[in-house]
This record gives sequence, structure tokens and C-alpha cells, in this order.
Amino acid sequence: MKKVIITGVTGQDGSFMADYLLNNFTDIEVYGAHRRLSVSNHKNIEHLKSNARFHLLELDVSDQFNLNYVISLIKPDFYINFAANSFVGNSWKMPINHMQTNCMSVMYALESIRLNSPLTKFYNAGSSEQFGDIDYVPQDIKHPFKPRSPYGASKCAAHHLVKVYRESYGIFAVQGILFNHEGTRRGEEFVTRKISKAVARISKSLKSHDQKFQPLELGNIYSKRDWSDAEDFVSGVWLMLNQEQPKDYVLSSNETHEIKEFIQIAFNHAKIKGEWIGTGIDEKFLFRNYNDELIYHADDCVLMKINEKFYRPAEVELLWGCSKEAREELNWKPEVSFQQLVEKMVDNDIKECKLQ
Repeated sequence: MKKVIITGVTGQDGSFMADYLLNNFTDIEVYGAHRRLSVSNHKNIEHLKSNARFHLLELDVSDQFNLNYVISLIKPDFYINFAANSFVGNSWKMPINHMQTNCMSVMYALESIRLNSPLTKFYNAGSSEQFGDIDYVPQDIKHPFKPRSPYGASKCAAHHLVKVYRESYGIFAVQGILFNHEGTRRGEEFVTRKISKAVARISKSLKSHDQKFQPLELGNIYSKRDWSDAEDFVSGVWLMLNQEQPKDYVLSSNETHEIKEFIQIAFNHAKIKGEWIGTGIDEKFLFRNYNDELIYHADDCVLMKINEKFYRPAEVELLWGCSKEAREELNWKPEVSFQQLVEKMVDNDIKECKLQ
């Protein structure tokens, strides 16, 4: 049996990767590593706990001694690192934590692999935020790193460490640069899940004939991102780890969409009609009543409004990936379209909202 350590297994990417491996390969054991918390959050992996090939493992990736002990004990065939502090907006408030979790933990893992398990294949999750203040569109693997946040800087530092250990010690180590990828297990603080949950909440209020609902509040709705389904990306990660020679790749949809477009599709899919009014910080998305008439005078008809507290100190306005190399060399491509992704997330949150 091949042994695979997946860090961050309780999160979106880690849990989807565990599903992918256990569902598609019978010769793999997954060691799902998570940091012990006083209140556990195992919602994404509850269905895996009865699987004999899934082992829950306590591991703090920022603890060098703990990580060294685990790698020397298990000597995994693959180490897939999805553990990270991955909320960009929070990285200005916790810059040291982001560097410790997203960069230093990578060095600890690579050093432990070098000393204890040099045949382990290592993957680290990169981010399109590494590109930051972009020079050209779309961004491919050759685009320079110009991060605009402490989060982006931490991912750049990790990327360079992966390259150094690969070239210095011959370790099979890669860092995939994954453009935005979302799904039904996305954390609720991320803008896409924030939108889908708000749509579900408002939909529930309207169906109960209660039009007094709290609006969705966001910052810059004109930022453009390259969005894909996270479940499409885990297969790409596995292909990176199983290529003949280690090489970094970009994974992306090769499209870009505004947050405003995500909002529009999400409400439309829930059959909630709205109309945009205003500009700048006064821009709003207003609900139409059942007579299809705009209610301009009522505050409780606002579906979405701008809140300045959600603006970032430095914004990345446009991210748009080019995954041509991954598509040609790994024979990988995403299967779920942008529209399908938004509708899938809305459907999931409407279902969850009904159960509450």
C-alpha cells in the first residue's frame, strides 16, 4: 500500500483530495493530518472515518519537532501539503502567522523529508496571489511573482524553497499554482461561499414571505478572478505528483469573471430577481417584488450592498490563468464551468439552509 499524508485534510482541498484517492485507487492509504483544536471541525471528513484506509493524524505543520517525528515514523510515499492560513484578507492582520504557517512549515517538511524519507514525493499548494501586481494576461508559469499581500508573499517564499530543495537535493518537490477554486466545502469567510450562503438565507426568508432580511455585504465587487471547481483541481495535483520529472504547473479555468457576475448568477439561480443601482460605495443590488416592480424606497429590499470595511489595503484587481502546459503535458482540464460551479454552491447552501 502506498502511504499518502494529506495536511489540512479537514479543509476543502484536503478533504476532496482524500475522497479522490480513496475512491479511485485501492492501493493507497491516506493519513489525514489536522491540527488539534479544542473544538473539532470534521464536517468535511466525517464520511471517511469508517474507511479502513483512512487514518486521522494529529499534526501541527508549524511545529518542526512534531512534523519531523511524523515523517520519520510514517515515511510516506507522498506528502501533499494543503495546510495553510489561506484567507488573504486576514493576512494583513496576521502576517507573521501566515509566513510561519505557509512558508516555514514547508521548509520543516522538506528538511525532514531530506533527512528521513528522501524518496517521498512532495507537493505544496501555491496560489495565483503569487502573481499579484500582474504584468500581462493571462498569467502562465513564467509570469514573475509580484505579491500584493502577506499571504501572497508567504506563498512566493515557499515556492522558492521548493525549487531550492528540488535542485539542491534531488527531492521530488513541486508547487502547483492553483487559481481560485471553490466548492461546496469552501470556508464561509471566502467571498464565493459568503455569496452562496447569503443567497440561501435570503431565499429562505422570501419563501416564508418575510422580506425583512439582512443584505449581503461585500467590498470590491469588480475584482476579476479565474474560478474553477476544487474537485477538478485535485486530479491535477495528483498528476503533478506522478509525472516522470518534477515540474511546477498552473491550474486554471483560463477564464476570468467579476465578483459582481458571481453575485448575479447566484441570485438568478435562486430565482431572486434583482437590479443594480448606484455607483462606487453606494452601489446596491435591489430585490424586485412579486409584481416585478422595484422598491427603491425600502431599505429591506437590498440584496447586496458595499461595506468599506471589506476593502483590502492593496487589491489584486485581475487574475486570469493560463494552464496550457498542464493541459498539454499532464492531459488535464477542468470539467465544471463557472456557471455550473456557482449553481452547485447555491444549490448546496439552499439545501443546508432548509435543514436548519
